[in-house]
Amino acid sequence: MKVISGKYKGRVLKGFDLTGTRPTMDRVKESLFGTIQNYIPNSVVLDLFAGSGNLGIEALSEGASYAYLVDSNYKAISVIKENITNIGITDIEVINSDYKQALKDFTLKFDIIFLDPPYNTNYIEESIKLITKYDLLNSEGIIVCESDSLDKICYSEVFKKVKEKKYGDKYIVILQKIC
Repeated sequence: MKVISGKYKGRVLKGFDLTGTRPTMDRVKESLFGTIQNYIPNSVVLDLFAGSGNLGIEALSEGASYAYLVDSNYKAISVIKENITNIGITDIEVINSDYKQALKDFTLKFDIIFLDPPYNTNYIEESIKLITKYDLLNSEGIIVCESDSLDKICYSEVFKKVKEKKYGDKYIVILQKIC
């Protein structure tokens, strides 16, 4: 697993074999970041189920100004910290927390939020409800959802679907906040 473009292009990321995670594969990540490239410059990013930190680190590499990476798995947090140390990233905060508590604790708004939770959960729907409740997304900000089923990507009329694409056994859906 590598950073695919930007200032950290080619840097190897650890965590491909991290138990309990499913890193977004390079070909999917390349397509995804091609789709959201106009949202990235100077953005503040939240990777809520960060795993190895793959998506947040890629966003920083492509020009995001700051990233918050949240995961409740201590081993994942260790891998993220190792990845950012090896690359030399400083514009990042790593948070070891349950997603519900993390969303409740944030006092800022994000431009991009990545939601790639374990597939056997309803965490996408629950996360979107909390993001809306706590008003954590800037106007016209986006939420990037990854799931094995479109049925798990439930959202309110506060959002519109910008893009939906299937990659093998997974779906990527990009939602945009309606002003």
